Amino acid sequence: MVKFQSPTGMHDLFEEDIKQLHKIEKISKDIADFYGYKRIETPILEQTNLFEKGTGMLTDIVEKEMYSLRTKGGDHLTLRPEGTPGIVRAYIEHGMQSLPKPVKLWYMGPFFRHERPQAGRYREFYQFGFENFGVGEPVIDAEIIQIFYLILKELGVKNLIVEINSIGDSQCRPYYKKALTHYLKARQNQLCPNCRRRLLKNPLRVLDCKENKCQAVIKNAPQSLDYLCQECHNHLKSLLEFLDAQAIPYNLNPYLVRGLDYYTRTVFEFKQTGKDEEENQQTLAAGGRYDTLVKLLGGNDTPACGGAGGAERIINIIKRKTEKSPRSKNFEIFLAQVGEMAKKRSLELISEFFQAKVPVKFSLHKDSLTTQLKTAAKLNVKYVLILGQKEVLDGNIILREMKSGKQKNIPLKRVVKEVKKKIKK
Repeated sequence: MVKFQSPTGMHDLFEEDIKQLHKIEKISKDIADFYGYKRIETPILEQTNLFEKGTGMLTDIVEKEMYSLRTKGGDHLTLRPEGTPGIVRAYIEHGMQSLPKPVKLWYMGPFFRHERPQAGRYREFYQFGFENFGVGEPVIDAEIIQIFYLILKELGVKNLIVEINSIGDSQCRPYYKKALTHYLKARQNQLCPNCRRRLLKNPLRVLDCKENKCQAVIKNAPQSLDYLCQECHNHLKSLLEFLDAQAIPYNLNPYLVRGLDYYTRTVFEFKQTGKDEEENQQTLAAGGRYDTLVKLLGGNDTPACGGAGGAERIINIIKRKTEKSPRSKNFEIFLAQVGEMAKKRSLELISEFFQAKVPVKFSLHKDSLTTQLKTAAKLNVKYVLILGQKEVLDGNIILREMKSGKQKNIPLKRVVKEVKKKIKK
């Protein structure tokens, strides 16, 4: 008699795992609502060439890991191995390019890759992701990183660190690629067979290899940071300043490239630090900036940034930790900021409000106070917090009552407490 069992690398979900998935989904939704991201669900099956063109023909995903099929009608379809190309396809197809920027989308669901099953890695797996379209400023990169940091913290994941790098753009990356190729070719006999093949097609992918012999070569390889053009250098510098302002722990990893072709400039990975070395190697969430992908897939030239988290890996960490995290959905406060110094302090304030469960609206990508006040008026909020360079230097923030126009200064260190009192009245 045939003994049926689940396919290799695919597993049944029982109540405890489903509870944890729902917990991840709820916290992601709460944070998405707080930050203004709207949910999107794309089909599990997409056209195969969407991933070939979007993810990259020379990536491991496309070369070895996709589940592809041909329908009776002759269509070539693939079970989605990742989320971003499908989101970009939907963004273009449904005319979201004409919407006010940024366009903020998030998702959660199953994905499929034919790779070797191991702890926390399956052939059918769940991911949650956030994508931000239309703004190229580094504050958006910082917002995406902050979102994943807050989600992981809310889920009870401790000892987090963000590995971060810039891989440049079309202006400066070719120079780095040339230098890296020259270095690796001189040492190709020391590389594993896989990396010798990668060297011919996509040398940046060699930096992803975890083989010990390849790691020994990589540790002395040219670093992308040394080849950044001024614009990419400034982008990274500003991003790191935003992370410093939020006190998000990070490690600048000059050999981090990620395994997807569409990334430009920022790439990042969340990991845990601690005693368990094997667990530390697992990436819990990752992403970066992909400013050329929308145009590559047929849309307008659109800057974008996003990331995704792996549910199974996180569930392995949080199963023993269940926390209630209620959220309020009413917005009575709008945070307006003017100037770079205020923008950095605002990111820190937003994190403080979130952790205090105080909902706040904001538009970090806007610099004009008039524009931000108009936005606050449309949202019909009761109060606006106004933070400029003078206020940051003085350690104060202005609280304006929208209806009467009355305003007063509040010490920054007490603003969360004062706002909680106001909205409880």
